[in-house]
Amino acid sequence: MHYIDEGADEPLLFVHGNPTWSFAWRNLVKHFSPRQRCIAVDHIGCGRSDKPLVWEYTLDRRIADLVQLIDELDLRDITLVAHDWGGCIGMGAAAARPERFRRFVLMNTGAFRSSRMPLRIAVCRLPLFGTLALRGFNAFSRGALRMAVERPRLLTKAVKAGYLAPYDTWKHRIAVQRFVQDIPRDKSHPSFERLVQVEQGLAQFQDRPMLLPWGERDWCFNPEFRKEFERRFPQAESYPIGDAGHYVFEDATAALIARIEQFLGDHPLTHDQSHAAVATESTKA
Repeated sequence: MHYIDEGADEPLLFVHGNPTWSFAWRNLVKHFSPRQRCIAVDHIGCGRSDKPLVWEYTLDRRIADLVQLIDELDLRDITLVAHDWGGCIGMGAAAARPERFRRFVLMNTGAFRSSRMPLRIAVCRLPLFGTLALRGFNAFSRGALRMAVERPRLLTKAVKAGYLAPYDTWKHRIAVQRFVQDIPRDKSHPSFERLVQVEQGLAQFQDRPMLLPWGERDWCFNPEFRKEFERRFPQAESYPIGDAGHYVFEDATAALIARIEQFLGDHPLTHDQSHAAVATESTKA
């Protein structure tokens, strides 16, 4: 499992979704790493991580992978910064290690059950068509460069090449397809119960600072998902960005960075909080 680890002090843990990788966080890492420790993961099968054809490409395994990384790096006082299915994976890891997480920045994501699935994603789950489109033509990754941003023409050739670079062959696109297949819509899906567990674990973080930057023109994780987070977390600070799409970090880079900077400044981690986290963990151990 590949990850970026730059900077020092309080950790910002960046967790991507599908079909991106740690490259999506490049501007945020560049900005925050001079003052904070920035860890940006590549899930197995994504980015520069290994891409095995035989693997448990499931929500449960991705949460377990992230928890293992947190434990091995001994991360404490974590600020989770997550997008797309990275929000569900990240909140699952937080529920497994609640004493290690202090703040949350969740953008265009979900961590609870939803019956909604856009048609353009649903067709990608069709056995033959989906496999050919996602693995053969890289349609999901290429399509996102047009449909996940509001101004695709502003993406430079270099940026487009960066997003597509890890997914250059049929074999290397395995995780992109598995991510789509792993979206649980009903109880019959293998990952449904794990999603329910993540959802049930959310309530314990109602006292933690949370920021919800949201690209309001997202056709996938649309504003209804933001409103559901607001319902579950009344203390959350919403930051809807009206002219941004799913890739909010591309459509509104400067505004997003400025708002996260403000959020971190408004909710500093105190010395007492850090020691309390250690004490809580020691007691549980």
